[in-house]
Amino acid sequence: MPGILLYCYGMKMNFKIQLEYDKKNNIRAAIAVTLAVVMYVTIGYHIAALIAYGFAYYLIKSLKIDLDERYPWLWTGILFAAGAILTTFSIQYMLLDAESFTKLSNINWMLNVFCCMVVYFVVQLFTSNSGLSCIISHLVLLSFGFVNYFVYLFRGNEFSFSDIRSIGTGLSVAGNYQLRLNDRCVYVILLAALFIAFVRKCQVRFSKKWQMRLIDTLLGTICCIVVILHAWDINTETWEQKGTYRNGYILNFVLGIRDSIVRAPEGYSREAIAALEQEYQARVEDEAGVDGKEPTIIVIMNESFADLSVIGDMQTNLPLTPFIDSLKENTTKGYALSSVFGAKTPNSEWEYMTGNSMAFLPAGSVVYQQYISDTPTSIVSNLKERGYTCVAMHPYYETGWSRNQVYPNLGYDEMHFIEDFDQENVIRDYITDQELYDKIINRYENRGINERLYIMGITMQNHGGYTDTYDNFPEKYYKVGRSYTDANQYFSLIHESDEAVKNLIDYFSQVEEPVEIVFFGDHQPSLNSNFYPILNGKGLSGLSEEELEALYTVPFFIWTNYDTPEEKVEITSLNFLSTLTLERAGMELPAYNQFLADMMKVVPAINSRGYYSKAQGTYLHIDEASGEEAEWIKRYHILQYNAMFDKRGRSDVFFPYHLDTD
Repeated sequence: MPGILLYCYGMKMNFKIQLEYDKKNNIRAAIAVTLAVVMYVTIGYHIAALIAYGFAYYLIKSLKIDLDERYPWLWTGILFAAGAILTTFSIQYMLLDAESFTKLSNINWMLNVFCCMVVYFVVQLFTSNSGLSCIISHLVLLSFGFVNYFVYLFRGNEFSFSDIRSIGTGLSVAGNYQLRLNDRCVYVILLAALFIAFVRKCQVRFSKKWQMRLIDTLLGTICCIVVILHAWDINTETWEQKGTYRNGYILNFVLGIRDSIVRAPEGYSREAIAALEQEYQARVEDEAGVDGKEPTIIVIMNESFADLSVIGDMQTNLPLTPFIDSLKENTTKGYALSSVFGAKTPNSEWEYMTGNSMAFLPAGSVVYQQYISDTPTSIVSNLKERGYTCVAMHPYYETGWSRNQVYPNLGYDEMHFIEDFDQENVIRDYITDQELYDKIINRYENRGINERLYIMGITMQNHGGYTDTYDNFPEKYYKVGRSYTDANQYFSLIHESDEAVKNLIDYFSQVEEPVEIVFFGDHQPSLNSNFYPILNGKGLSGLSEEELEALYTVPFFIWTNYDTPEEKVEITSLNFLSTLTLERAGMELPAYNQFLADMMKVVPAINSRGYYSKAQGTYLHIDEASGEEAEWIKRYHILQYNAMFDKRGRSDVFFPYHLDTD
């Protein structure tokens, strides 16, 4: 048939698009439409999309495109830019529903496109073929999107760079899951087929391959620099789909690569570790054999539990926590610095259990999903060595923050999640603190003969948000004067937590065997931003270091049903609480906990924002530390790096319970 010709002139260049009839196109289109029909029957999508796809595919296959060979980089740029935009769109569209799809900011859209273009340029270094580079790059990046689609379907969290090292485990259990696609996935597949068909029509030839590779490297480098400059301060998101709708999936994956690179601290060496080992090994040997009470240890990390009076003047109509406030006998209580605000609960769990600090990890990172790949030393491993049965309880889904993968690595013998609790005992939409405590009491009552228990309970009752109203939760507590509805709901929840704690301690105060209960909040709640100026006169920005740390301060107490000194702790941090737990239990401290106990005397609190300087009586950034405080922080950093990242050189003195999984 006669062709339809289109000529474009300007800058002494031209290209030609022509429609040509070819019998082979009928066969190709028939095959493509047949596959689309199979997906229509097996998966289901709109019939109009099937018809449009069949027409578009046949039209593209009938095209003949001649490009001006004098301008290969112009055509390459157009193809790469269009391909990167399509890749970004396809991945975002496939992974997100309509509402979440619109949440990504324009700047992050651009950064995702630039990330994709980097891949296009890298592939071209090897193929020297622009069309083939587009096809390979689009399919590879789209494959990552599909991997993330299935990973999120299985576990409720995104596939990140840190998951690559455990991909073997994932593949081993993949057969237990049903792979299913939705209509958005089908549309993405159809778009990919159209894109590939079109790109194959565009023949771009380079006469000088060395020149092509030089320009390719330069342009790829420029794209990298753009991403680095604009994404340097963007945090990796690892909760559910936040990474995709806040950062964009490809950019969030790249940020995960960035966060995986944790450099050794200044002064780190085998000699530095050996010097610390020599200092503490003798002390461990001297204390070996010290008899403690070896009590049942119950640790409660209470979701969003906080005392907002630390931020500023706050008065409520009734006392929110009268029972916890009244605790004195056999009680150590005070305030601790958390490293997170409003979210990322597992970082608080990790700080408590391991004694390590988020101070030395990338901002915004989540240890459970980025840095735990084997069995780390923790209070769990320490107590297991003493013969304790270690139990984790969390009345929510096991996939949250990948706890079902992390808890076995930490060494827990038992794990109890939402299906193990009475789901009729709820406040708002979450299982109550009291239901968790009843489960703890039940496990205690059913312990074996001479069985020693360590139970870590993570509550859900007080989880945000706090704006909806509920028939099952009357709100009786509120801030006097100006306030907001979400804050008042939060205050009523805190009182419910106080009542549940009272019931828990009332029960264990009656048992004869020694029991220690450790209680702390994981972080402060995230409330309406307009509420904070009422408390501190400023809000959430423009704060001094001391005002900022007030937002990261949570209450804690350690109570025993046996004689221990009454003590008030003005400030500590969550990473020191497990050491205090072992001390109050009367147990000899392992070397790492002895180090932490010594450090507390000089640096009583440290978190992701900074530390409390005992010498200066104020909060400082870590890089502002000097003298003895700087030396302790440096040694702490060295030991933590050794525990987490120096697998071959890990200290057997400080981390003797580490189990190498290789």
